[in-house]
Amino acid sequence: MRLHRLRITAFGPFGTEQEVDFDDLSAAGLFLLHGPTGAGKTSVLDAVCYALYGSVPGARQGGSLRSDHATAATRTEVTLELTVAGRRLELTRQPPWERPKKRGTGTTTEKAQSWLREYEASTASWKDLSRSHQEIGEEITQLLGMSREQFCQVVLLPQGDFARFLRADAEARGKLLGRLFDTRRFAAVEQRLAELRRAAETQVRAGDAELLADAHRMQQAAGDIVELPLPDLTPGDPGLAESVLEWAAIARSTARERFTVAHCAQTAAESAQAAADRVHEDVREVARLQRRFAEARERAALLEERSGAHREAQARMERARKAEAVAPALGLRDATETEHRRAADAEVRARALLPETFADAGATGLAAAARKVAEELGGLESARRSEQRLAELVDERGALDRQERADEDVLQEAEVWLSEWETTREGLKSRIESAQEAAGRAEQLAVQREPAQKRLSAARMRDQLADDTDGTQRQVLASAERALQARAHWLDVKEQRLNGIAAELAASLADGEPCAVCGATEHPAPARKVEGHVDREAEERALAAYQRADKERAEDERRLGVVREALAAATAEAGDTPTARLAEQVEELESRYTEARRGASGLHLANEELRQGEQERERRAAARQQAAVSVASRVGRRETLDRERASLEEELAQARGDAGSVSARTAQLERQVALLTEAADTARTAADTAQRLKDADARLADAAFRAGFDTPRAAAAALLDDAAHRELQRRLDAWQQEEAAVRAVLAEAETAAAAQHPPADVETAERAASVADRRVREAASTRDAAARRCAELDRLTLRAVTSVRRLGPLREEYDRVARLATLAAGTSADNERKMRLESYVLAARLEQVAAAATSRLQRMSAGRYTLVHSDDRSGRGRSGLGLHVVDAWTGRERDTATLSGGETFFASLALALGLADVVTDEAGGVRLDTLFIDEGFGSLDDQTLDEVLDVLDSLRERDRSVGIVSHVADLRRRIHAQLEIVKGRSGSVVRQRGAR
Repeated sequence: MRLHRLRITAFGPFGTEQEVDFDDLSAAGLFLLHGPTGAGKTSVLDAVCYALYGSVPGARQGGSLRSDHATAATRTEVTLELTVAGRRLELTRQPPWERPKKRGTGTTTEKAQSWLREYEASTASWKDLSRSHQEIGEEITQLLGMSREQFCQVVLLPQGDFARFLRADAEARGKLLGRLFDTRRFAAVEQRLAELRRAAETQVRAGDAELLADAHRMQQAAGDIVELPLPDLTPGDPGLAESVLEWAAIARSTARERFTVAHCAQTAAESAQAAADRVHEDVREVARLQRRFAEARERAALLEERSGAHREAQARMERARKAEAVAPALGLRDATETEHRRAADAEVRARALLPETFADAGATGLAAAARKVAEELGGLESARRSEQRLAELVDERGALDRQERADEDVLQEAEVWLSEWETTREGLKSRIESAQEAAGRAEQLAVQREPAQKRLSAARMRDQLADDTDGTQRQVLASAERALQARAHWLDVKEQRLNGIAAELAASLADGEPCAVCGATEHPAPARKVEGHVDREAEERALAAYQRADKERAEDERRLGVVREALAAATAEAGDTPTARLAEQVEELESRYTEARRGASGLHLANEELRQGEQERERRAAARQQAAVSVASRVGRRETLDRERASLEEELAQARGDAGSVSARTAQLERQVALLTEAADTARTAADTAQRLKDADARLADAAFRAGFDTPRAAAAALLDDAAHRELQRRLDAWQQEEAAVRAVLAEAETAAAAQHPPADVETAERAASVADRRVREAASTRDAAARRCAELDRLTLRAVTSVRRLGPLREEYDRVARLATLAAGTSADNERKMRLESYVLAARLEQVAAAATSRLQRMSAGRYTLVHSDDRSGRGRSGLGLHVVDAWTGRERDTATLSGGETFFASLALALGLADVVTDEAGGVRLDTLFIDEGFGSLDDQTLDEVLDVLDSLRERDRSVGIVSHVADLRRRIHAQLEIVKGRSGSVVRQRGAR
């Protein structure tokens, strides 16, 4: 990286634009940046840092970058031109600032701005790259390969910081080196290892807690069979898994022994129970056979007692079987008798509806009478049609009468309306003529109406503008008077200020400064402000008041001119006629126009009424003619209908007889036919059923005699219904079955043999079997409990073994992570020097820095001193960041804090240069062609100063330049290329002198 040009405006102590040409200063390789204290030497370096990174070094952050010497309209700006990585760039940055508002008073804040441009040699022009703060920052950081903190330590070498670095302890050195070499990733590794160790420890403890929980469950499942207590360990203790598994093995072995004992006891109890059950079954069988034999003897005695009833039931069943042969004849006779009773009842009901003349008539006579009435009914069919025709004639005759009355009404109404039409038509024509005359008058008045209204409006405007003109004239006179008074007041104030201007000028005089009027630097008797002194602000206020008043006067005069022009225009249009006279004329025109419009509005209505009247006249004349034709045609039709009606009425009078109508007579005859026919049918049915009943009685008597009964009644009494037959048969079958069962039991050999034995003792055998069964259940319960205990212990043991296997890799991972974490944190016994990982990395960097610094320190100290890195611990602190100096004169190694002031300077300078080389190499080998060294040279003697300058001069190799920031006078004679900062009351300025 090489700096070419720096331009500073309103930055720090520089109130105006200042430019530094680094190409000219760097031509000699070594240049001096000097000036009095507070002139702004460090501000030049701040401007370089601000241009690159948008902020100044950390020690000077937080303050305002804007120069207090700059004018309000000058914006703070820093522009740096440099070459980095073979690219020539220009950086321009402007911090936020408050500038005066372009309109009005006060200030407004503008945001910070940045520009990045690149020079293209092919076109010999600058190309814009970005205006984004973030993009520019990322681009510069990537090109330089250094952060702002690294840049300030490597390029802007602050000697005071490195002197403190030499005397600092390991903790302070670690903080500085950590910022420079960005070892946060190693600290993050330490933290990550600690987090992994804690996480793994938590998982291991959780697994151990689960394992202990399973152990307690195993203890609960084992009960009191294990005398050995659980191991008294907590989660995370070594050997916990082995102790738990060992206790579980003992518990399982004891549980299996108990299970074997319980199994043997259960087998013995089951054998005893089987023997007791067999004895019990034998006793129960003997008792059953004895009870069976006794019950059979009792049942045989009962059968003997009931034998008489059984024989009676058998005889009853035999008579019922014989009566079954007579049952069909009995059923037929009962059905025939029922049918005969129904037929006789129907005949009685039918004859009761007939006249008394048919009371003794037989079926044949009733049928003949029915046929005679039917013949008479057939002769009335023609009379029914004539009766329907007569009803149609009556309806048609009534319709003709109604039409005749309607036609007469039409004729009368048409005659009346037509007689009045001529008068109505003449009236309508008169209305039409009057409306047409009114429409013509309305058109003439409309032409006169609009000009009259315009003249009236102009007259009213004329009167209003005349009043406005008078008021505006008075306002113009008043504003002119106020403007004259304000001008006079302003002139008076201005004169008073001019009279006291000497005191105002004297207020800005300072001792030793020339007077703005006479140029004298001594001011023995400056003028003093008296009471009532008028300053510049008072004069400006008076001038502003006069300008406002004059502006108001001009505005009032303009308004008066506008009003006068409008008054002239209104007068020209309205004339000199008074407004009241014009209003009366307009009102009269409006009245006549309204009246004419009202009269003309009835024209359309009158025309429409005339047209509709003509149409109505034509319609009524046609209706009158149509009604007259209808009346003439209906006379012949009415006479024809009257003749046909008289003929039909005569015919119907003969047909209906004493009935009210033919239909009524027909209904009477139809009812007589139906009654006679029904009576004849019921008489024939009753005769038939009587004959069938007689035949059924003969067949029943014959069937009863053949079955062995004296009378049909005896056969009916012996007959059983289905329910009684089934019940009797059931009783007979049950007797036979019971008798056979009793004989079979009494004939059994085992039963008879058991009856010969003494009574069996079932209760004793049952008690013995119950005792054996209880012992089996107790043994089985004991065995089941032992089996469940074994199964539960096996399950919990398997779970514990699985947990131990699962925790095995986790324990190994925890041991490995814990070993790495303690090693990286410096707390492990394996870490002999108690050095953290980050300290170890920084120690390696410090060792590189010490090696790079030694090559320059030996030249500066004439080969006496060598910087070495030390791993020794200081007190109770950690080791790794110790820094010692080896004195070749004494051959001893001592701490850098024992160096003198001058020795500390060139040792810190060598350390700073070595650090710059190491940081540069780490940044990717970006070449730093421009370096700055700040202060510390005043502590050196002439010989040491020459040696230091020789070392610095050697930095010019390969076109590198070094800028020394110092106010030591001897350096001005030794270094020809200089950049001087000169401070003054209006701000600092730069003066540049090249090597040539």
